[in-house]
Amino acid sequence: MDSTVIEKIEEQIGLTFENKELILNAFVHRSYLNENRSFTLPSNERLEFLGDACLELVVSEYLFLTYPSEPEGMLTNYRSSLVNTQSLAVSAKQNNLGNYLLLSKGEEDGGGRESEYLLANTFESVIGAIYLDQGYDAAKEFIHQNVLNKLQEIIENELYKDPKSKLQENSQAEYGVTPDYKVISEDGPDHDKTFTVAVYLNNNVISKGEGSSKQKAELNAAQCALIALEKSKQE
Repeated sequence: MDSTVIEKIEEQIGLTFENKELILNAFVHRSYLNENRSFTLPSNERLEFLGDACLELVVSEYLFLTYPSEPEGMLTNYRSSLVNTQSLAVSAKQNNLGNYLLLSKGEEDGGGRESEYLLANTFESVIGAIYLDQGYDAAKEFIHQNVLNKLQEIIENELYKDPKSKLQENSQAEYGVTPDYKVISEDGPDHDKTFTVAVYLNNNVISKGEGSSKQKAELNAAQCALIALEKSKQE
């Protein structure tokens, strides 16, 4: 990735980095290193770890201060809706982050640039890079602009409700059936797997979701199914 590409990333996210390697590192998927042994940077997994923690803190702080009368359970629901895989993948897509991912050929051919799981992880890695290079306030501003800006819609449309429960209610009321979840693939080593789950209604695949656990993948699939069903009603 040359300096021109890094400049495009900086322009996209609205920040200029002191340490250019940090923002570059945010886009290094571990598969890329398997085919590029001479590449000097590690994968983005450590930055993702840091970015995830920063994201949780910023969102939790905002919710705590903004909704002083809400119980802990409701704040948790709001936060989960903001920081889940699908939400972060949308934020990543809005910033065109997938265009800059460094992937192996196999991951590229398999649609890695469009993978919600990879995009969400990359978004968290970018937050980690911002935090290290620009400090907490810059990371906080980035999160406010790209994550917390969805909160009003989430509350108005009750998207904070558990998506599996909501999908079951909707599908039983409208179709008289219960959703069925099946793991259709598992990728990666045992300590860092990516699960893909499909959700079925009447033996028809409604949507798919990815996650680092079966539970997270099911939640993501259910959320995608709710969106797909809502779209089908409007068509």
